[in-house]
Parts: sequence; structure tokens; C-alpha cells
Amino acid sequence: MSYETIIVEKDGPLTTITLDRPDRLNAMPPQMADEIGAAFYDLGDSRAVLITGAGKGFCSGADLSARGEGSVLDNKGGSHRALQNHYNPAISMVLRAPVPVICAVNGPAAGIGCSLALAGDFVLAGKSAYFLQAFVNIGLVPDGGSTWLLARAIGRARATRMMMLGEKIGAQQAEDWGLIHKAVDDEALMGEARALAEKLANGPTLALRTMKRNISAALDGTVNEVMLAEAEGQRVAGASQDAMEGGMAFLQKRKPAFKGE
Repeated sequence: MSYETIIVEKDGPLTTITLDRPDRLNAMPPQMADEIGAAFYDLGDSRAVLITGAGKGFCSGADLSARGEGSVLDNKGGSHRALQNHYNPAISMVLRAPVPVICAVNGPAAGIGCSLALAGDFVLAGKSAYFLQAFVNIGLVPDGGSTWLLARAIGRARATRMMMLGEKIGAQQAEDWGLIHKAVDDEALMGEARALAEKLANGPTLALRTMKRNISAALDGTVNEVMLAEAEGQRVAGASQDAMEGGMAFLQKRKPAFKGE
């Protein structure tokens, strides 16, 4: 599939998605949201996904200049339609991806861009990057799942601070809060993010997929529900070729060669 607002590159088991509107700090029009969703739908045999932004920004938020159904600044329900038909489905595809998702935040991650970044399983950010919920500054409310993501990642007090005060949270502060995996020097960002993505892409894919599902269940389920999900996941993972390879590698004292099966 061809794309106009993103670049999709496949390198063995790793797919890299680059938001490609650098002149707008990768502000996201509905088309970009649709293309992100399509790229996740078309992962094929990919075993990990790396998301980053072209130029000096990750994503500066929804494109407020969009017109038609995707218009955010439309008092006739444009923002509701844009969220329901474009942005929310894209974020859902990232959250529900059957493989690990790594986000390399190389600049501002604001609004829906913040949601996209935090939807990843691992978020690395360059030290000049920041996370921002600026909706309050224009009389709007956070969207794209950010209320759910922030409250669970950093707790009510800090989520409220980000959303109601509209403060920029720098990469190092984000790491200190537990909002992201790691803050790194800008020049080291893509190298570290790609190394992590390649490690995960060559890991036991079925086990990683089950871990993702169980972590999601743990956020909302009871301990008994989660233990049942873990037991079922262990049953499925234990029957995989990767589990057999992992056991043999352990006994033979060598590094396992997982194939994602």
C-alpha cells in the first residue's frame, strides 16, 4: 500500500513507521491517522514496530487546519466525527497491536501525538523532546485515549497537572515520573530505539503478545481474572516452538534463536 503522510519501511521482522509532515512538526490530519491504522492492519509477518517522526518533531497534535469531516475546530460536531472515525481507531490499532510497539519521540509529542507516543509499549525520548496536553489552552479537553493512558501511567495527581495546567513535561521528567521507558541524548535516540526494537522483533513473539494482553487485562481486571488469563497464556505459549527452543537453549547454555512461532 502507498502512503502520503507516513513512510513505512520493512526490514526483516521490524517495521518502521515515520510520520512524514516535517514542515508541520508532523501535525496529524485525519488522513495520517487513517494511514497509521492501515499500516498496522498490514503488518504481515512483522514482529515489532518502531514509530518516529521526520524532522524535528514527533507529532505536534491534530492538524487544526484540516477541513471537512476531519475538522477539529468545528462547532457542528467535526471534532467528534474526527475522533470517532479517524483518530480513535488509529490509537486503538496501536494499543491492540499483536507485536511490541516502540516509539522514538524526537521532539514535541502534543495532543494526539502524545496519545500516539504513549500507546507504545516502550517509549524512548530524546532529551530535547517533551510531552504536552495543551487542550486547556484552547478550551478543549484531552482526547485520543490520553486521559486513560496518563491516569494509569502516572496517577491522578500528575495526570490532572498535565491536563488542567497544560504544562510541558520534558523527557527526563517523563522518565522520572514513569511516563516513558527512557530519556536519552538526542543523537543516541534512534540507535537505542532501533536496537531495542530489533531485540523485541527477534524475541518470542507469541509470549510477548500474550504479555501485552495480560498487562492490559491487569489494568482493569481483578487479580483472579488476571491469574486465569496468565494461566491460559502460559498454556498457549508453552505449546509454541519458541518455548521449545527457549528450553533447549537454556539446557544447552546458548542464546535462543526465536522464530516467532
